[in-house]
Amino acid sequence: MRAIAETAALAGALRGPRAGLRVLMYHALGSPVLGDARGIFSAAPALFEAHMAALAQAVRGGNARVTEVSAQPPGDQQLQVAIAFDDGYADNLRVAIPILERHGFPCAVFAVSELVRKGATPFLSPPELRELAARPGVVIGAHGATHVALTQCDDRTLENELVSSKHTLEDMLGKLVTALAYPYGAVDQRVRAAAERAGYTLGYTSHFDLNRPPCDPLLLARTSILGTDNARVFRQKLNGDWDWYRWRNAAAGNS
Repeated sequence: MRAIAETAALAGALRGPRAGLRVLMYHALGSPVLGDARGIFSAAPALFEAHMAALAQAVRGGNARVTEVSAQPPGDQQLQVAIAFDDGYADNLRVAIPILERHGFPCAVFAVSELVRKGATPFLSPPELRELAARPGVVIGAHGATHVALTQCDDRTLENELVSSKHTLEDMLGKLVTALAYPYGAVDQRVRAAAERAGYTLGYTSHFDLNRPPCDPLLLARTSILGTDNARVFRQKLNGDWDWYRWRNAAAGNS
C-alpha cells in the first residue's frame, strides 16, 4: 500500500491539485474520539496547526481557495477546500478556532445534539455551541441525535434522529440548521430521502473523494484527515494523491 501511495503522490506532484470541492473531515484535536478503537481520529493540536499552515501555503501559492462548507463544487478548474469537524468536541472551540481564525479559515462543526444537550464530556456544552456558532465563518450542522448508524434505524427512529437533532440544535442556536453529516458515513437512498424530508439541503458522507459537478448535494464526499497524517501526507491528500483510496474503502472514516 505504501508503494501505491508513493506512486500516486509522484503522479500528483506532476499534475498539480485536482480541481473541485474538497471537504476535509476532522474530529477531535487532542480529546478521545467516540468509538475510535484504533485511536487515529484525534489529531494533536500541533499537528492540526501544521496542517493549516500547509493549507495556507497552498492558498498563497494560488493552488487552493478555502471556502465555507456550504459551498457547492466549483465549475472552474480551481481547488476549493472546506474544513469540517464531526461529533462536536469542545476542543473544536478551544483549539481549532484560534488556529483557524489566525489564517482566516471558516469551518463547520457537525454536532451530536443529545451529547451537546446533556453537556457530556468531552463534547461542547450548549453555551459553548452558541459561542462557537457566533464566531465568523462557523457553520453548525447536525450529526444525528444519538450518533447511531442511520442505515440501521427503522423508519420511525430514522425520522426522529434526523428531525430531533435538527430542531434541538436550532432551538439552542436560534437559527436554521440545514447541513448534515451522516454518523459513521452510513447513508443509502432511504436515508438520503429522509434527510431531504427533514429539511436538510446539504449532506456529507465519509466517502473519500473530491466533489465535482454534477453531484448530489445530499451525498457529498469528504477527505478523512487522521491524527497520524503528517504535513507531507496532508499535502498529498489536499492535492488528491490519496483519492485512489475510494476504491479500497468507499466508505472510509469513523464519523
